[in-house]
Amino acid sequence: MEQEYLDLAKRIINEGTNREDRTGTGTKSVFGHQMRFDLQKGFPLLTTKRVFFKLIKSELLWFLKGDTNIRFLLENNNHIWDEWAFERYVNSEDYTGPDMTDFGLRSQTDDAFKELYDKEMNRFRERVLNDDEFSEKYGSLGNVYGAQWRAWRTTDGEFIDQIKNVIDSIKNNPYSRRHIVSAWNPEEVPSMALPPCHTLFQFYVDEGKLSCQLYQRSGDVFLGVPFNIASYALLTHLIAQETGLEVGEFIHTLGDAHLYLNHMDQINEQLSREPREFPTIQLNTDKSIFDFEMDDIKVVGYNPHKAIKAPIAV
Repeated sequence: MEQEYLDLAKRIINEGTNREDRTGTGTKSVFGHQMRFDLQKGFPLLTTKRVFFKLIKSELLWFLKGDTNIRFLLENNNHIWDEWAFERYVNSEDYTGPDMTDFGLRSQTDDAFKELYDKEMNRFRERVLNDDEFSEKYGSLGNVYGAQWRAWRTTDGEFIDQIKNVIDSIKNNPYSRRHIVSAWNPEEVPSMALPPCHTLFQFYVDEGKLSCQLYQRSGDVFLGVPFNIASYALLTHLIAQETGLEVGEFIHTLGDAHLYLNHMDQINEQLSREPREFPTIQLNTDKSIFDFEMDDIKVVGYNPHKAIKAPIAV
């Protein structure tokens, strides 16, 4: 099944077009691609490079809690959202430190600036962890995934819990074609630190198995997509357990699937490696998913090749 991902990377390399992008890094991109993963045959945590599962499960639990503040992530040593919160802070009137203009690109090419950037970032993280007022103001990312999943704001001031609603729908009307959760809220997109990349997902019940299809508007194929595959496969397992079903397929549909131009060496190294057997997932069967903690989710039998580092484009 890992070949599905590797084939996507090869397609971008062979067929993609070079495009300018928001970050200034540049990408090679294709539009429209679909991958399918049979979750009965293993948990799709890529093996051609190590994908850090602790980051995946802490982020998914963060979403499911309805949280939008990076403090929970920092408490779990998860830094995948730090740059977007930090960017909001350094662009605010409250920031009085060194100039961080174009910090994403400059930190990749200028060692002295990288050292300065790291120092400012570490100060920022400490304040988010230890200063409640600062954390509330600058640890927040706006109404990103967790808010839309668990507390979609309606025009009359009420809130919709899409996750609870979809679970109830699967339980009570399994063959409905409306098992849908949307993170794309046009009214609130401008206030989000990063508009949702994985925008909408739909569940499908057949012969006692739960499948999930994700539509992702934009996918960073080297860094982001391996996380997205594992995250939504895990979500499918969690929702299946909550609704008393087995897992079926995870179908991943991408809009703009791209490789950043500064990830080409890394993806070619990954493509040179032989895939290994996927691991399995173990969940605590004594809890509702709404009460899950980190120790309630375990991956078993994961034997990947070593990690491959690459810069994130912000």
